[in-house]
Amino acid sequence: MPLAVQMRPRTLDEFIGQDHFVGPGKLLRRMLQSDRLSSAVFYGPPGSGKTTLAHIIAGMTKAHFIQVNAAGIGVAEVRRILSDAKERLELSGDRTVLFIDELHRFNRAQQDILLDDVENGLIILLGATTENPFFTINGPLLSRSQLFEFRPLATEQIESLIQSAISNSERGLGSQHVRITDHALHHLAVTSDGDCRRALTALEVAVSSQARGDPGNPLIVDLSVAVDSIQRKAIQYNGVGDEHYDAASALIKSMRGSDPDAAIYWLARMLEAGEDPRFVARRVVIAAAEDVGNADPQALVVAQAAADATAFIGMPECQLPLAQAVIYLSCAPKSNASAGAIWAAAKDVREGRTVPVPQFLRDAHYEGANRLERGKGYRYPHDYAEGELAHDYLGVDKVYYEPTQRGAEARMSDYLQKFRLLRSQAGEAAEETPTDR
Repeated sequence: MPLAVQMRPRTLDEFIGQDHFVGPGKLLRRMLQSDRLSSAVFYGPPGSGKTTLAHIIAGMTKAHFIQVNAAGIGVAEVRRILSDAKERLELSGDRTVLFIDELHRFNRAQQDILLDDVENGLIILLGATTENPFFTINGPLLSRSQLFEFRPLATEQIESLIQSAISNSERGLGSQHVRITDHALHHLAVTSDGDCRRALTALEVAVSSQARGDPGNPLIVDLSVAVDSIQRKAIQYNGVGDEHYDAASALIKSMRGSDPDAAIYWLARMLEAGEDPRFVARRVVIAAAEDVGNADPQALVVAQAAADATAFIGMPECQLPLAQAVIYLSCAPKSNASAGAIWAAAKDVREGRTVPVPQFLRDAHYEGANRLERGKGYRYPHDYAEGELAHDYLGVDKVYYEPTQRGAEARMSDYLQKFRLLRSQAGEAAEETPTDR
């Protein structure tokens, strides 16, 4: 068997990681120790212990344990398992624990088959998934299950597992007299990225690719061997799943938070994982308008230029203009005043009384417009000294745009204070009226 399978923990005390729900006194440990397991969904990245914990549960529970993989089982077999579970409960009183690995591969109809029997307690369902269950698992099924989120193992935990595999003579590599250098150990632990299966597989490759050691001449796994054995780091990234949206969110929030170092890291992570650079470019353009706005209007120009360059040159070179834009946005003064203005106005358009266009603002460029008094009373701002005129262009007392005092927007704020003061003073006062246009 592969080393990762041989070293699979057999008890909760051997299990490493997930202390937030299997540690002493935590929920899942209490449920198992009292043999009061209920249906649960195990959600987390590969190699974090979901299947291993299911096997441990199989050894601890008094219920009948069945394991299947959603990718290799159909509706007919699921129905047969449920029928057998019902018969088992009636004849012997034994409940059935059904562990479905990769539960997200069941479609909605297949998941619905499980609903009644899970709710009635005929089976205890354990579902393992690497996909966000709120996107891939039926709401009714999820509401009937405890949700346990698995986290990637820490570097120190991976190092401990590797050392255990090297020293274990019964199930590990102890009989092969292996010694690993500190640098090689750390490299395997870091590069595996929290995936214990990947780390142990790399260790197995490193050992099997060399001559067997002996007590006087141990087999050495040094840094060069470790690098060859694990090759390129596998970045956990699903282009349509959690990693995609979480990384995009991290990039946007880092730019918004004015942290160029964090922003450039999240950009690199997305691009290295194979994210479509055009998606990244679109998010950068949006951030320029939403989070920088008129505090630095040049930000949108830089972002759009980066988007155009991305479409023109593609990867890998497009990472350069994208990096330039991301850093520019991170370091730019911030304002979401223009974004807030359109959101507020759109809300009023959707939910409030529609404001008619005032007569003096209506189109007057057609025959008969004068008879309808279209455009009557309109005054042309360029005919006035400073090219501005304090008209009431909306007809209702409403302020949508509230500029900040940051960056270029400060000048807009000063202008608007002046304009709004003039408009309030003008009121209905009569003024010299040039020819209507």
